Order: sequence, then structure tokens, then C-alpha cells
Amino acid sequence: MFKNLSPNQLSVLSAALIAFFSAIGFQLLQKNIVYTLIAFAILFLISYVIIMSLFKRVIFQKIKLIYKLIYTTKASKREEIFYRYVLPQKSIEETEAEVKRWAEQRNTEIESLRSMEIYRREFLQNFSHEIKTPIFAIQGYVDILLNGEIEDPETSKKFLINANKNIERMVLLMNDIDEISRLESGTQKLNYSNFIIQDLIREVFESFAFQTTEKKVRCSIKKNCESPVAVHADKEKIRQVLNNLVTNAIKYGKEESTILAGIYRTDDQHILIEITDDGPGISEEHLPRIFERFYRTDRARTRDKGGTGLGLSICKHIIEAHGQTIHARSKVDVGTTVGFTLAAK
Repeated sequence: MFKNLSPNQLSVLSAALIAFFSAIGFQLLQKNIVYTLIAFAILFLISYVIIMSLFKRVIFQKIKLIYKLIYTTKASKREEIFYRYVLPQKSIEETEAEVKRWAEQRNTEIESLRSMEIYRREFLQNFSHEIKTPIFAIQGYVDILLNGEIEDPETSKKFLINANKNIERMVLLMNDIDEISRLESGTQKLNYSNFIIQDLIREVFESFAFQTTEKKVRCSIKKNCESPVAVHADKEKIRQVLNNLVTNAIKYGKEESTILAGIYRTDDQHILIEITDDGPGISEEHLPRIFERFYRTDRARTRDKGGTGLGLSICKHIIEAHGQTIHARSKVDVGTTVGFTLAAK
């Protein structure tokens, strides 16, 4: 009953009880109801003022202690006097709300730190795995060559070529990580220009002509999406995004499949670009994480396909650096669509 009473309500109740019992005693002595009521009123006012003053003093000390605990900045003597005597004092309700906000903020920060720690641990584990694979391969080839176990020049050359391929893989990995770091820190400069997105998509499709011919993959722009649409973005960065998306569609897709590009004007300010394949698809539980660094799904993103595992993460950072969004939707055995927005010219 008394748990949720404010200091003012508690002061009124305490003063009323003191005045009531004192008035009863006064009435027993004086036998005069008028004097008793006057005495009750006077005692009530005096008791209320005293109790409220004591409450404020005690509460102020407690609040001061709370603020010392929740705030890291230290007030000077002048600031302390100003806060105490010039500024209006905060009520218990205001202080309670502020402490709750502080607690919620700290909980949010703790959860964020926990998530970052999990992410950091997973990143280090994945990076360690990705970098160790080519290093061990290079070490194996070099050890065999140094020990003179291979006398055939052709075999030696093949080992050196394989070692060089693994070196190139490590260089590619480090370049990808470096690019993501620059994009995250905002130090990667974007060179904006106006260009027709369909022209860029066709250029990207043509650059993969050898791979698509080999796997009998058909690449095209969807019907009713051929009309030229101008966008305002970094053309080479968007080319990189499209390259990564088409690479994934070819690499993880089946033979004689289809890759389609859709271009849609969502409003006067945004253009939606989608790359769709009819490959194996991605199961629903993996979709929220496919843009994370090194994340690969069990079915559609296996390591034996090569690559650094950073392609989609780079896409995400490039699009977000443009102030736009990227998303994916997929269904197993049906296919995958990755879409991103760009600013309309």
C-alpha cells in the first residue's frame, strides 16, 4: 500500500497521523472541539513542513549518491552549488525515470558489447581458417621443393604455380578485408556520377561471357526493365557489387540456369536493382547472416567453390556507403534474389 507513495504523499500522511493523535490528546485535555481543530491544523502544517524538509534533505543526499554512481563526470564546487540551490530540484519520479533510462542505456551497451565480442570471436576464427588454408598449402609445396624430393622440372613448375595461386588468394583476402575496413571507417572515397544502370549491367554480363558460355547460363535484363534508367552513384563500386552478385549466381548455380536483372523505380528518389538466379537457393535461417564477413551456408556457400567469403559483405558496405539498402530473399530449390537501391538521377 505504501510502496508507491511519493515523498509529498508520505509527508502528508505522516503529518496527518501526528496531528490526529496530538489533537485527540488535546481534546481529552481541553474538551473544546474548536481549539482541537485549530491545534490539528497548526500541528499538521508544522509537521508537514518539518517532515517534507527532512525528506528533501535525505532524498537529495541519496540522489546525489545515485548521480555519483551513474555519471562519470565530476562537478566542480561552483557547479554543485548551482545545481543544488539555483536549478529546480528533480522530483523522485524524474530521478527514477532518469535512472531507468540510464539502466536501459547500459543494458543496451552491454548487449552491444556482447554481440560485438561474439562477432569478433567468429571473425577471428573464420579469418584464421581462411588464411591458414593457403599458408599451409604454400608451406607444403615449398618444403617439398626445398627438400629436393621433386626432380622433374615440370612437376616443380606445377608446385610453384599452385603455391603462387595460394599467394594470390591471400593477397585477394587481405585486399578484401582492407576494402571493408576503409568502407566501414568512411575513408573510402566515392566518385559519384550519373550513368544508365542497364548499360552497366550489360557490361558486367558481357565480362562473364566465358563462364556463362561454359556453364550454359543465360544472363539478361527482365522484360519491361530495358528502358534506360539513370542513377547517381560510384559507377566502379556498383560494378563491383554487380560483379560479386553475378559471380555468386554463376558459381553456386546449376548448368543451363538463368540470371535475370530487374530495374524498378520505387519512387522519385530511388531505383531498385535486383539480380535473380534459379539456383539451389538459401534456407531461411541463413538469410539474416549472408552479408556477414566469411559467412557461408551449408548448401549454397561451400568453401570448395573458392573465393574469400567476403563478396556479399563488400556489397553491403558499398551500398551502405552510398546511404542505400541491400536485401536478399531466397527459397531452397527455387532460387535467390539480391536487391539494392540507388539514388535516382
